[in-house]
Amino acid sequence: MVNQNMKLVFSALSALAVMLIGGVAFASNGAADNAFTMKAFIGIATGLGIGIAAFGGALGQGRAAAAALEGIARNPGASSKIFTPMILGLALIESLVIYALVISLILVLKL
Repeated sequence: MVNQNMKLVFSALSALAVMLIGGVAFASNGAADNAFTMKAFIGIATGLGIGIAAFGGALGQGRAAAAALEGIARNPGASSKIFTPMILGLALIESLVIYALVISLILVLKL
């Protein structure tokens, strides 16, 4: 199953690389085209940045919550000791996603 998922991820990344490289092949040398191309790349970068950050944050939060709930299920007496670090960890993970959002907003405002 892991090999199947790795093949799927590799195929998706390869297709994305091919799509992004195709625009460079048809680029011209005009100054106006360079400004448009740079804006297009900034737009693509912000979209991908937010998507990857949200995906990674969601995976991290899901795994953290699952591990905490499993620990509480095995030892209900330790729920008060597990809950606070879990909330702190979830807040730190979310802060990284918000940081990616801020960086993307800064880039979009430069357009």
